[in-house]
Amino acid sequence: MTDPITPAPIPAPHETAKLRVYLGAAPGVGKTYRMLDHARELRSEGIDVVIGFVESHGRPDTEAAIGDLEIIPRTIVQYQSISIEEMNLDAILARHPHTVVVDELAHSNVPGSRHRKRYEDVLDLLEAGINVMTAVNVQHIESLNDAVSRSASTPIRETIPDSFLNRADEIVNIDVTVEELRSRLREGKIYAPGQIEQALANFFRKGNLNTLRELTLRTTAEKVSTAASEYRRTVGLEQAPIPEKVMVCLSSRPGSEKLLRVGSRIAGRLGTSWYAVYVESPKSTTGVDHETMRRTEDYMQLATDLGARVVVLKEKNIADALIHFAKRENISHVVFGQPARSRLDIMLRGSVLNRFLSEMRETTVQVVPMQKKKK
Repeated sequence: MTDPITPAPIPAPHETAKLRVYLGAAPGVGKTYRMLDHARELRSEGIDVVIGFVESHGRPDTEAAIGDLEIIPRTIVQYQSISIEEMNLDAILARHPHTVVVDELAHSNVPGSRHRKRYEDVLDLLEAGINVMTAVNVQHIESLNDAVSRSASTPIRETIPDSFLNRADEIVNIDVTVEELRSRLREGKIYAPGQIEQALANFFRKGNLNTLRELTLRTTAEKVSTAASEYRRTVGLEQAPIPEKVMVCLSSRPGSEKLLRVGSRIAGRLGTSWYAVYVESPKSTTGVDHETMRRTEDYMQLATDLGARVVVLKEKNIADALIHFAKRENISHVVFGQPARSRLDIMLRGSVLNRFLSEMRETTVQVVPMQKKKK
């Protein structure tokens, strides 16, 4: 196991609450163990640290790592005649420790809970001035959903928005080699014996683990690079260059979530801000069905979750609106969906993409294949 980042002590209570995220490529890399190890170090320094939620999954090393840390009792929630244990948000807020450990960040709470997702509970804790140490696997980051699902050949349903990760003050990469991780799986340190062979053949394939590990390292590096750049700008160590900006041309077509994730990844690599731009023309608002309206609203919410600034432009000509916005905001990278129309129709009537390319020759444009309309 390697831990290239040595976390600094979490600040004193009078400062803004800090969020530290332990990021791993897959289950079993040791995120929870290392997080608890650091929590015990803080406790030894006299800092008030408690466990809000930790699931050991029966792993002896994890259970031993809890040590003498105070555990906030979980709350019991009744759902469909079943008693389910959840993190007790109210109890943690009432106890108001300096720092709380919250595992399994991407967890979905039982219906009827105060929040739908655990990361929203964490936001409440931060808002209350409580520092949080939490852990998550890279597969649960929303902007990487397409890439991970494709690599793992399985849908990833539990996600956290990139805007939450952007809120983190520190990201600690917990990394082990692919062979070490597969060895842990074979030794029964990750899953029960009956699940091992299937896991080795599917999610824990060497190719998939290599992809996840690369994504984890890249995500951590992007966060560190962005934070360093922001620090230099804030303290005036150097004159900040004109930043590159990313724009996603959003539509109501099915599959537009792919455009948003691509845009988010590009912005992450560049360490810059990005926009999700939707042009509301008379044609786009005439005779629009409820399903299309709902889908558009969902895309705008996803864009916000991914960290974009959502912009709605009201203009008769979509191409003109996008070109004017790109020029005004000095956009350097643009993401378009592949046109759904036939080549003949595009030749006869023109296309927004072709018009944009002819006007914005120095802008980098990426065209993403879109879902074809069903006949």
